[in-house]
Amino acid sequence: MAILQMYPTEAKGNRARMLTTLAAMISGIVLGKSCQLPVIARKSPDQAKADSRIKRYSRWIQNERIDYERYYLPFVKELLVNLANIRELVFVIDGSEVGHHCITLMVSLIYGQRALPITWLVVKGCKGHLSERLHLDLLSQLQAILPENCQAIFLGDGEFDGIDLQAALQALGLRYVCRTAKNTQLYEEGLPFSFGDLLVGPGEQISIPNVWFTREGYGPVTVIAWWERGYRQPIFLVTNIELAGEACHWYKKRFQIETFFSDEKSRGFYLHKSHLSNPERLSILMIAACLAYLWVVYLGLVALRKDWVKVIHRSDRCDWSLFRLGLALLDHFLNESLPIPVSFSLVSNCVR
Repeated sequence: MAILQMYPTEAKGNRARMLTTLAAMISGIVLGKSCQLPVIARKSPDQAKADSRIKRYSRWIQNERIDYERYYLPFVKELLVNLANIRELVFVIDGSEVGHHCITLMVSLIYGQRALPITWLVVKGCKGHLSERLHLDLLSQLQAILPENCQAIFLGDGEFDGIDLQAALQALGLRYVCRTAKNTQLYEEGLPFSFGDLLVGPGEQISIPNVWFTREGYGPVTVIAWWERGYRQPIFLVTNIELAGEACHWYKKRFQIETFFSDEKSRGFYLHKSHLSNPERLSILMIAACLAYLWVVYLGLVALRKDWVKVIHRSDRCDWSLFRLGLALLDHFLNESLPIPVSFSLVSNCVR
C-alpha cells in the first residue's frame, strides 16, 4: 500500500488500521471529488456498508491520535529535504474558508507551477484578516519542519505585512516579500511618506531601501511600488531582499497558491462544502484532502513524463495544470482498466 512508503518500519495494529482508513478516504475524496463523508464512503473501495464506512471515517477525524506529525509530515519531509539540497524553498502563506464558518491558514511550497500544502491551522471565523498571533503560530509550525541550514523565501499578501511577523522571519534568516497597503506610513531618514507620494506610473518600478516601516518604525526594510505593464493599478511591497527586481520575481509566485485552494475547492474536492464546523476535525480531514491533492499532482507528473498527455488531452500542446492532467489520467486508467500508479512522493520528479 503506497500510504506506507514513507514509514521506516512496518505499521502494525491500530496504526495499520488508521493508515488503511486514511488510504480509503483518499480514494473516496479523489473518486467522489468531494470532502463530504457520505460521498467519500460511497466512492471508497471497501466491502463494508456505506453507513459503517461513514461512521469509521467520522471516528477517524475525531481520533485524538491522528495528527499532522504522524500522518502527513512523513510525506512532505522528504520533499523539503531533497528540494533544499538543490534550490531555495519558496513558501506562500494564505488563508481560505473551509467547512462551515471556518478558515484555514496555510503555508504551501511552490513546486513547478503548483503550490503544495505543507502545514496549516484551522480556526473559527469567516473570510477576513486573522490575528498576527495566528500568523506567528503557523510560522512556528513551519520552523519546526524546515530542513537544517536551508535557504527559504516567504511570500504573503497584504494580510501578512505585520511587523512582528517580519521580525520573526528576519530572526529565522528567511527572506520575505509581502504586499502592503498604499497608505502605510513609511520613514526615510526620519521623514514620513507613503507609497502614494511616489507617483509610480504604468510599467514603472520604484524601490527605496533603508526605510522604517509603519509608525512603530520597524526596519530597515526595502519598499517597492510596482506597476507592471498590463495591470490596472500598482501593488506595494515590503521586503528584506535588497534587489527590487528579485523581490518582484519571487512575489509573482505568490499567486500560485490560489490554484491550490481552487483545486481543493471548486475545481476539485469541494473542501469548503464538507459540512464540518469543528476546526480540529477539519484540520484532520485536511490530512486526507491534502494527500489526495499530492496523489493527483503525482499523476499529473506521470502524464507528462510517460507521454500520456497526447492520449488524454492533445498532441500539439498542453494547457492543462498538473492537477487537471492527474484527474484526466486517472479517468483514463479507470475507463481502460489499466493499473493505477499510487504515490505521494514527488521527489523523483522534482521540478525546479
